[in-house]
Amino acid sequence: MSADVNPGRFLMPLAFASSMGGMMTLIGTPPNLIIHGALQDAGYEGLSFFSFFPVGVICVLVGLVVLVPLSKLFLSKAKDSSNGNNNSRKTLKELVKEYGVSNNLSLLRVDGRSLIIGKTIAELGLRGEYGLNIFEIRRKEATQNRFLKGITQQMADPDSVIELGDILYVTGEQEGVKRFSEEAKLEILENTDADKKNSYKHSLDFYDIGVAEVVVMQSSNLINSTIRDSEFRAKYSLNVLGIRRKTNYILKDFADERIHTGDVLLVQGPWENIARLGSEENDWVVLGRPLEEAAKVPLDYKAPVAAAIMVLMVVMMVFDFIPVAPVTAVMIAAVLMVLTGCFRNVEAAYKTINWESIVLIAAMMPMSLALEKTGASEYLSNTLVSGLGGYGPHVLLAGIYFTTSLMTMFISNTATAVLFAPIALNSALQVGVSPVPFLFAVTVGASMCFASPFSTPPNALVMPAGQYTFMDYVKVGLPLQIIMGIVMVIVLPLLFPF
Repeated sequence: MSADVNPGRFLMPLAFASSMGGMMTLIGTPPNLIIHGALQDAGYEGLSFFSFFPVGVICVLVGLVVLVPLSKLFLSKAKDSSNGNNNSRKTLKELVKEYGVSNNLSLLRVDGRSLIIGKTIAELGLRGEYGLNIFEIRRKEATQNRFLKGITQQMADPDSVIELGDILYVTGEQEGVKRFSEEAKLEILENTDADKKNSYKHSLDFYDIGVAEVVVMQSSNLINSTIRDSEFRAKYSLNVLGIRRKTNYILKDFADERIHTGDVLLVQGPWENIARLGSEENDWVVLGRPLEEAAKVPLDYKAPVAAAIMVLMVVMMVFDFIPVAPVTAVMIAAVLMVLTGCFRNVEAAYKTINWESIVLIAAMMPMSLALEKTGASEYLSNTLVSGLGGYGPHVLLAGIYFTTSLMTMFISNTATAVLFAPIALNSALQVGVSPVPFLFAVTVGASMCFASPFSTPPNALVMPAGQYTFMDYVKVGLPLQIIMGIVMVIVLPLLFPF
């Protein structure tokens, strides 16, 4: 959107690319793990972490060659934006830019020589003496373990006490900032210092403290009262940063400005306090969904920790001398992500779990076992072998691949893999060939289904955002799905001989 390009031009190729890239490793997609388990249950050696890599590379190359012209041909037309209110919600950065909050933002560090350590914000007299306002106090969490270190954002309340090492986010004219820093013995952080030394930058972050717009209703008790009298800070622990009145923005000296009907107030404070404003429906309406916006804010200062945990997980899976099962490695990584604070809280961690997929897989496993115990899998495999086995294993492989691909258009790729893995295994054993290429045909056929928005999670995820119709998937995905199948039927026996 920032490049003024229709997002639908990229979202579907992005979804397809994620499915193709998932074919490169054992844990890339659930069907990969399913055929790995099917081989082990049948007494064969399981697949290694990178057994899928050659297949994944071929999938990506074929996808690139086919997707570029198809997406340009069918996805370049701009979608109807007459109902464009879907994208009308402003992002946090857009709000800050619109109100010019960070135009005069300066960062001051409280070091050992500072004269304001132990003083409260009220005792500093910043507004009257220097014309400044402290938005936020940023301080590092007290911990001896760098691996568990974090950042705490605090509202600059009048009773907030300044501590050694605090970073003060101050707005105001540079002359006032310079005079205050000299008199209080504070260090003014430049952009390079802020980024290099402390991972702070000259912009507002929204880890714990956010911003939101509040529209004053006609029936509000705040009409004709001043911002100072509204007591937003005292009642709700929120700061008012500015007022939007029709097309005008009031950003300075608005404490004694009277509130009018329809005024939009930009408020700042802890996300929970902003969300709590929604209960005062008679006075105002909070635009957007504050808690949802808070959940979208990435904890970027935790990125090195998350990356290290991911590398550890991959190492435990790749090297056989480490006696850790793949599922155990994933569980260890998930627990470490929570313990090191890479999630906001445990509730956020739970929300990342796709419970529908878990229930679906759990329900399909007994069905697969029932098909095997009742002889249904053997019957289906006998039908495939009797119909196609006489033409050779290549034709049988093609039949299994395209049958799996067709079924995935109607049920999820995970469920299809669960159902067809034992059928493919039995079919290979009946014709006396290795089951490995046949099981790979199942996982690739299930994962490389692009003609339906419901076959894989990435396809379904981008459908509303890209404003796609079912026919968009057919136009772009069906040719790619067919070409991918033809290539795989030729390539799989070469990579994994019969």
